[in-house]
Amino acid sequence: MLASAAIILVLGCVHLLYTFFGPKLLPRDPGVIASMKATTLVITKETSVWNAWIGFNASHSMAVILFGLVFGYLALVHPTLLFGSTYLQLVGLCMLIGFLVLGWLYWFSAPFLGIAAALGCYVASIVLGRRG
Repeated sequence: MLASAAIILVLGCVHLLYTFFGPKLLPRDPGVIASMKATTLVITKETSVWNAWIGFNASHSMAVILFGLVFGYLALVHPTLLFGSTYLQLVGLCMLIGFLVLGWLYWFSAPFLGIAAALGCYVASIVLGRRG
């Protein structure tokens, strides 16, 4: 469980850093950035597509970081609660499966493989926890 939480935590932290620093999450075509900054969303004219892009990436990172922190904390400090709660285990499992599906459909190989490894560790910890 700790390995799963750590993988997800690292992915979230790296993604948050890439959101605000460096070119990793920028479009290769500078014209796309200019267009994103000049275009608003249909839902509102209060923000640009660019600002929404940054906000979505940051909030996604924060959610992933929260997952890693909460499940890592529970595994370290309250393992009886975590491994005794079918609800918590299912919430974590559903989140990781959701991230895996998103990674498969919309992202690229590095986060997909990291999430797959985290999911494997997560499932293994649940299986081993039920045996012990």
